[in-house]
Amino acid sequence: MPNERYTNVLNGIAQKIPPVWMMRQAGRYHKHYQTLRTKYSFEELCKNPDLAAEVAYGPVDEFDFDVAILFSDILFPLEALGMGLRYTDSGPVLDLEIRSKEDLNKLKSVEDSISFMQFQKKAIQRTLEKLPKEKSLIGFVGGPWTLFTYAVCGKHEGNLFLPKTLTEVRKEFLEKIIQFLKENISIQLEGGAELILIFDTAGGDLSPELFREIVIPGIKTLSDFYPGKVGYYGRGTSSIHFEMIREITTLAGFGFDHRWNLREIFKTENRMIQGNFDQSLLFLGKEEFKKILMNYLKPFRELPPAE
Repeated sequence: MPNERYTNVLNGIAQKIPPVWMMRQAGRYHKHYQTLRTKYSFEELCKNPDLAAEVAYGPVDEFDFDVAILFSDILFPLEALGMGLRYTDSGPVLDLEIRSKEDLNKLKSVEDSISFMQFQKKAIQRTLEKLPKEKSLIGFVGGPWTLFTYAVCGKHEGNLFLPKTLTEVRKEFLEKIIQFLKENISIQLEGGAELILIFDTAGGDLSPELFREIVIPGIKTLSDFYPGKVGYYGRGTSSIHFEMIREITTLAGFGFDHRWNLREIFKTENRMIQGNFDQSLLFLGKEEFKKILMNYLKPFRELPPAE
């Protein structure tokens, strides 16, 4: 049985205690992950379903989080499409850059490439087998726009003038990647994920006008195809971006970074809200961190469940 608190959140049911989980809760900070990383590469930990399950299970086992998160990476669809992908000490490296129609023609079709992602389905299934029955599991994919920035620049931040100006290339790439992500989401849901969160880490780099033109159509397509099963997180987005994305009524919920005042969001939004403690503060000393965390939580503790 899925986690009751998390199920309540997805169904908009008020409760005194919310479910707890953290983005990137399985990763480099965690001793469990560090031990596995001495034996296996990051790619092996993602692509071997048993290892991915072990990594995802670790923080739930130690901290009793309500929700586990698929251990994977948003860039594997680019590898599946034939762009090549290596993980180095300085970050991921793609063998192909998409800058022209000729580059686009080098990509595999969705039909010929989607089977590559079956390891995610198996990883979800293995994770659910390891988890206590009262825990839930979230899957994820990268946002179409964010994946395009990687395909063009090899990154999702900094100077993104090329992704913003390669208009015709972008349109064709987005059409293909949206179709791929539609199938990728299906694979994760079939594996047993209760929700798929779209990570659009480059979303906040777009002006409101370009956000409406580039981001909204793709997110709406994916969400409408899986109503109530898809959430959206855009890093660095503003209230104008949020007002646009929340118009997609089939979205199950939203993630927010530390720049937002969630109490204001709660006043007008009843869907799932995920966020938003500043993760950089995790590096504070124990006592100072505890003080800041308690101050952060205080306003929420004073809210009645209905809010």
